[in-house]
Amino acid sequence: MDKKLVVAIPASVISDTTHLREKTSKVGLIGRAAAIFRVNEIVAFPDNPKIKQSVEIDLIAELLAYMETPQYLRKRLFRLEPRLRYAGILPPLRTPHHPLNRKIRNLKVGEYREGVVLSKTTEGTLVDIGVEVPALIRDKQWVAGERLTVKIAKVGEEVEVQTAERHEISDYWGYAVKVERNSLTKLIENGTFDLTIATSRKGAKL
Repeated sequence: MDKKLVVAIPASVISDTTHLREKTSKVGLIGRAAAIFRVNEIVAFPDNPKIKQSVEIDLIAELLAYMETPQYLRKRLFRLEPRLRYAGILPPLRTPHHPLNRKIRNLKVGEYREGVVLSKTTEGTLVDIGVEVPALIRDKQWVAGERLTVKIAKVGEEVEVQTAERHEISDYWGYAVKVERNSLTKLIENGTFDLTIATSRKGAKL
């Protein structure tokens, strides 16, 4: 089984910055670095027990999730809200699950893409995969608005796809985002990590 790389980000990484634009820029650098180093999961956690940091944690999580979502799905998965005001300055991840191709004719059977469930038809379920027309899954168990990883099964006048699990994909397929309301200590105690590395500006020099 492949190892999973998890990075925990403290809320204080943006709490010392007053303007939303600078906060967004900081989170963008974190997300970009995470993609470069193939991080599987990013956890935002509180690191100052004296103050409530839920606003910072939620902002970090939302911006990271927005970055990780392919551009063609963002309007379907995220509502316009104040904390995404400067999302336009977030750097692109340039990962395989953010394809630049928006044309059916350039799709290949066996290719993986991210999609969002649109609606059900008599034949199955329609999914937006970022091309001119929705793709069809011959299955009706999915709920509108649900995000899926799919594999291209047929390309022609219509596109057919099958659902896929991320572990099937050999390429790096982005990171998951998690919010932790407890301390880093609790996170580590409750996790099943083979190796834990923690850093602090207050750490002793060796």
